[in-house]
Amino acid sequence: MIVDILFLVAGLALLVFGGDYLVRGAVALALRLGIAPAIVGLTVLAFGTSAPELIVSLAAAIGGQPDIALGNVVGSNIANVLLILGATALIAPVLSHDEELKSGWFYAVGASLLMIALCFAGPLVWWHGALLLAALAAVLFAQIRRARAGQAPAPELEVGPAAPRQIAIWLIVGLIALPIGAQLLVSGASDIARSFGISEAVIGLTLVAIGTSLPELAASAASALRGRADMALGNVIGSNLFNICSILGITAFFGPLAVPGQMLRFDLWVMLATTLIIGPFLLRHIAIGRVAGAALLAAYAAYTVWLLI
Repeated sequence: MIVDILFLVAGLALLVFGGDYLVRGAVALALRLGIAPAIVGLTVLAFGTSAPELIVSLAAAIGGQPDIALGNVVGSNIANVLLILGATALIAPVLSHDEELKSGWFYAVGASLLMIALCFAGPLVWWHGALLLAALAAVLFAQIRRARAGQAPAPELEVGPAAPRQIAIWLIVGLIALPIGAQLLVSGASDIARSFGISEAVIGLTLVAIGTSLPELAASAASALRGRADMALGNVIGSNLFNICSILGITAFFGPLAVPGQMLRFDLWVMLATTLIIGPFLLRHIAIGRVAGAALLAAYAAYTVWLLI
């Protein structure tokens, strides 16, 4: 048990560390190649920040643990709203007047509905993945076109062009740390699940999902401390969309991924509900204050307890 816990902690640390370095290297390389910052933010940055979830889900699917792969996606989307937005709102009110985020929210809701429909038509196989990736391509095309036309603000990039040697170091460290961390996390989590008699789906929905959401949590908390709590909304909406369309889309090619009955009956609907919760705040420009943030955290605690009992 101690070894499994050490594997879990080491895996989480490597995922956070490796994901950060991979994002830095990929963004710096793209900028050095002359790609416009707006395009980099919408593609390279978005894919990079979802790298931990992607690698973990792939490792679980390839290792014959589809419940962890699916639980990671569903659980991460739930944690993004209830845990990350809730924690960020305790630091500073989350309010955005960015009209582009409204479109992103509608895309995220649509992706959630599409995922639910595909799960009920499951098990998920390659053509389900192709459909999700096609949906992502259509969304990215629309966003890039608006960005080029100056109709949407370019995402903020914290990394600029760097020297080739520095870029190479970032990429190598990230590409090595991520798969090792994913393997340790999946191995430790699955062994812990068996030891306590907990299903792998629940482990994916809780421990694994929280672990792979740590980069988004850190980024949102840092933004709030800098007085840019509004960026948390963009982080959450973008992450939820990419989790479904890119991570599940790619992972489905390594299926078939059978969807547990528990997810069909409950967890998928919780994921959809948490995505819908953002709507009134976003569409009516209402701030997510400390009371709402505490309510979101309480809801996440209740959901986690319900899974574990």
